[in-house]
Amino acid sequence: MSLDDVLSKIDADLSASIDRLMEFLRIPSISTDPAYKESVDKAADWLVADLQSIGIEAEKRTTPGHPMVVGHVGDDADAPHLLFYGHYDVQPVDPLNLWNRDPFDPALEETEHGQVIRGRGASDDKGQLMTFVEACRAWKAVHGKLPCRITFFFEGEEESGSPSLVPFLEANKNELKADLALVCDTSMVSRGVPSIASQLRGMLKDEFTIIGPRIDLHSGHYGGPGLNPLREIARIVASFYDEETGRVAVDGFYEGVHEVPADQLRQWENCGFDEAEYLNSVGYTQPHGEKGYSTLEQQWARPTLEINGLWGGYNGAGSKTVIPSEAHCKITCRLVGDMDPDKLRDKIRKHVEDRLSPDAKVVWDNDLEGSPASVMNLDRPEFEAARSALSDEWNREAVFTGMGGSIPVVGYFNSVLGLDSMLVGFANDDDAIHSPNEKYDVNSFHKGIRSWARILDALTR
Repeated sequence: MSLDDVLSKIDADLSASIDRLMEFLRIPSISTDPAYKESVDKAADWLVADLQSIGIEAEKRTTPGHPMVVGHVGDDADAPHLLFYGHYDVQPVDPLNLWNRDPFDPALEETEHGQVIRGRGASDDKGQLMTFVEACRAWKAVHGKLPCRITFFFEGEEESGSPSLVPFLEANKNELKADLALVCDTSMVSRGVPSIASQLRGMLKDEFTIIGPRIDLHSGHYGGPGLNPLREIARIVASFYDEETGRVAVDGFYEGVHEVPADQLRQWENCGFDEAEYLNSVGYTQPHGEKGYSTLEQQWARPTLEINGLWGGYNGAGSKTVIPSEAHCKITCRLVGDMDPDKLRDKIRKHVEDRLSPDAKVVWDNDLEGSPASVMNLDRPEFEAARSALSDEWNREAVFTGMGGSIPVVGYFNSVLGLDSMLVGFANDDDAIHSPNEKYDVNSFHKGIRSWARILDALTR
């Protein structure tokens, strides 16, 4: 029996694999909403039962929040040991009126790009998670055992900030240590182009309130001499940016940022990315970021400071002639290279405080959150072996890409477990993750399963 037998088994069982995924998708495992706690538990139980059905010793582990699912298979100390990570929780479905069907009543639909699986969690991350499980199921059915030791690690809090993750990793580090972590929670750079993420941007979140008068004021009595916090916050937010260059104007913001090597830039230029399609699909006609850098560089290798929320004053129907007492702003920064989130937070706060007018004060949020960027160790031979396996499956050279988003677990695997991670995902940019009408291409699901079978073969030869 060979890899070809495993691939044939995957093809023959595709319908059953889709049925299992549909059953999994029907569980509304929304981790951020306490009303769905029982459903999150049910999803963990479903995974445990499914892993056990293919001979994997799996169990649900309690945490102060939602449970982790951990499974182990294989006992050959000389065989490679892989840790596979995915998350089984999903985003909320609001606004519900924008869905074309019940988010937790998944269905197959025909689209211009082929058949898709429509439903919350189809792409992020249940469908992706199950590509690996189904590859293991087929391998076990054909060969009677898996080709190496594998630890399965499924989280139930990824979509709600992972509050239990680091304590769980620290408490179970000896059990979870492996040779390499595999993560399937990413996308392809463009449709049909298999991709391995080589770097992830980090994240910094902060929030501040500008306070002016003690109470909301009548704009007829105080308009003119009164300091307006909304005007104050608008001026400060505008000062974050250099309008001519598109660069962030916070002093020291770019410390730790590195230019992309020329050979990697050439690979990105030939990876099939369509800038016009990327921009037009959301209503843009041109890029609006940092001048002198391509859209992919801006998305993958340059830092950002974004305004995520800006509000204050009266927001009801009609008008109310007040000078508000307070104005509020939420910001996030995407970090690259060696940027330090704690040092950057200090720089941003100093920028704001240095620009406050007399009679204005700032109050900062104390719920600090930040994680540095992650850069993968592409010198490890497993990366080239996986790239070759993906190229064989997709009949197109696989590429090492960057990622604009953040996956904090990758950094924690490194800092807590000492593990390098390989990120391989099969989502497409139009999957509408976190949005209404989320979907996952059947082709992504099918070839994703086949891809993992090939990668398992390549990593264990």
